[in-house]
Amino acid sequence: MLKTIPELVAEASDGLRCISAEEAFRECGGNSGHVIDVREPGEVDLHPVSGSLHIPRGVLEMKVLELSQDPQTPIYIHCASGVRARLAAAQLMHMGFTQVAAISCNIEQVKAACDNQSAAAKG
Repeated sequence: MLKTIPELVAEASDGLRCISAEEAFRECGGNSGHVIDVREPGEVDLHPVSGSLHIPRGVLEMKVLELSQDPQTPIYIHCASGVRARLAAAQLMHMGFTQVAAISCNIEQVKAACDNQSAAAKG
Protein backbone atom coordinates (compact mmCIF):
# COMPACT_ATOMS: atom_id res chain seq x y z
CA MET A 1 0.00 0.00 0.00
CA LEU A 2 1.29 3.44 -0.90
CA LYS A 3 1.82 5.96 1.88
CA THR A 4 0.47 9.48 1.79
CA ILE A 5 2.62 12.54 2.45
CA PRO A 6 1.04 13.03 5.90
CA GLU A 7 1.87 9.40 6.73
CA LEU A 8 5.48 9.83 5.57
CA VAL A 9 5.83 13.06 7.56
CA ALA A 10 4.38 11.39 10.65
CA GLU A 11 6.89 8.54 10.32
CA ALA A 12 9.76 10.97 9.73
CA SER A 13 8.73 13.03 12.77
CA ASP A 14 8.85 10.06 15.12
CA GLY A 15 11.86 10.68 17.36
CA LEU A 16 12.72 13.87 15.49
CA ARG A 17 13.32 17.13 17.30
CA CYS A 18 11.00 19.78 15.85
CA ILE A 19 11.60 23.35 17.02
CA SER A 20 10.63 26.93 16.25
CA ALA A 21 12.75 29.12 14.01
CA GLU A 22 13.52 31.42 16.95
CA GLU A 23 14.87 28.50 18.95
CA ALA A 24 16.93 27.23 16.01
CA PHE A 25 18.63 30.55 15.26
CA ARG A 26 19.26 31.20 18.96
CA GLU A 27 20.87 27.77 19.42
CA CYS A 28 22.82 28.02 16.21
CA GLY A 29 24.34 31.29 17.37
CA GLY A 30 25.73 29.55 20.43
CA ASN A 31 26.78 26.15 19.11
CA SER A 32 28.35 26.83 15.68
CA GLY A 33 25.58 24.86 14.02
CA HIS A 34 24.28 25.19 10.48
CA VAL A 35 20.82 26.26 9.35
CA ILE A 36 20.08 24.58 6.03
CA ASP A 37 17.32 25.68 3.66
CA VAL A 38 16.10 22.69 1.62
CA ARG A 39 13.72 24.63 -0.64
CA GLU A 40 14.07 24.70 -4.43
CA PRO A 41 16.16 27.49 -6.01
CA GLY A 42 13.12 29.40 -7.29
CA GLU A 43 11.60 29.46 -3.81
CA VAL A 44 14.85 30.78 -2.34
CA ASP A 45 15.00 33.49 -5.01
CA LEU A 46 11.50 34.67 -4.07
CA HIS A 47 11.95 34.51 -0.29
CA PRO A 48 15.65 34.38 0.65
CA VAL A 49 16.73 33.72 4.23
CA SER A 50 20.12 35.33 4.70
CA GLY A 51 21.11 33.29 7.74
CA SER A 52 20.78 29.87 6.13
CA LEU A 53 22.77 27.77 3.71
CA HIS A 54 20.82 26.66 0.65
CA ILE A 55 21.06 22.95 -0.17
CA PRO A 56 18.00 21.77 -2.14
CA ARG A 57 16.27 18.68 -0.74
CA GLY A 58 17.05 16.70 -3.88
CA VAL A 59 20.83 16.90 -3.35
CA LEU A 60 21.01 17.19 0.44
CA GLU A 61 22.50 13.76 1.10
CA MET A 62 25.21 14.36 -1.49
CA LYS A 63 26.09 17.91 -0.40
CA VAL A 64 25.80 17.79 3.39
CA LEU A 65 29.03 15.82 3.74
CA GLU A 66 30.84 18.74 2.07
CA LEU A 67 29.55 20.89 4.95
CA SER A 68 30.51 18.51 7.76
CA GLN A 69 31.59 14.94 8.30
CA ASP A 70 31.23 15.23 12.08
CA PRO A 71 28.08 13.34 13.12
CA GLN A 72 27.66 15.66 16.12
CA THR A 73 27.47 18.85 14.05
CA PRO A 74 24.28 20.71 15.02
CA ILE A 75 22.08 21.00 11.93
CA TYR A 76 18.77 22.85 11.70
CA ILE A 77 16.65 22.23 8.61
CA HIS A 78 13.97 24.53 7.22
CA CYS A 79 11.78 24.73 4.13
CA ALA A 80 8.65 26.73 3.26
CA SER A 81 6.25 24.94 5.61
CA GLY A 82 8.11 22.35 7.68
CA VAL A 83 7.15 19.27 5.64
CA ARG A 84 10.34 18.88 3.59
CA ALA A 85 12.35 19.95 6.64
CA ARG A 86 11.04 16.98 8.60
CA LEU A 87 11.70 14.54 5.76
CA ALA A 88 15.20 15.96 5.24
CA ALA A 89 16.05 15.97 8.95
CA ALA A 90 14.97 12.34 9.27
CA GLN A 91 17.21 11.44 6.35
CA LEU A 92 20.20 13.19 7.94
CA MET A 93 19.58 11.24 11.13
CA HIS A 94 19.44 8.07 9.05
CA MET A 95 22.85 9.05 7.62
CA GLY A 96 24.25 9.22 11.15
CA PHE A 97 23.99 12.87 12.16
CA THR A 98 22.89 13.02 15.79
CA GLN A 99 22.20 16.72 16.42
CA VAL A 100 19.49 17.39 13.83
CA ALA A 101 16.34 19.47 14.26
CA ALA A 102 13.54 20.34 11.87
CA ILE A 103 12.25 23.90 11.96
CA SER A 104 8.50 23.43 12.01
CA CYS A 105 7.09 26.76 10.90
CA ASN A 106 6.45 28.69 7.69
CA ILE A 107 9.00 30.67 5.73
CA GLU A 108 7.78 34.06 6.98
CA GLN A 109 8.44 32.94 10.56
CA VAL A 110 11.86 31.62 9.55
CA LYS A 111 12.76 34.95 7.90
CA ALA A 112 11.52 36.93 10.92
CA ALA A 113 13.56 34.78 13.33
CA CYS A 114 16.68 35.17 11.20
CA ASP A 115 16.17 38.94 11.05
CA ASN A 116 15.61 39.11 14.82
CA GLN A 117 18.75 37.07 15.50
CA SER A 118 20.79 39.29 13.16
CA ALA A 119 19.48 42.44 14.85
CA ALA A 120 20.25 41.02 18.32
CA ALA A 121 23.78 40.10 17.24
CA LYS A 122 24.39 43.65 16.00
CA GLY A 123 22.84 44.96 19.07
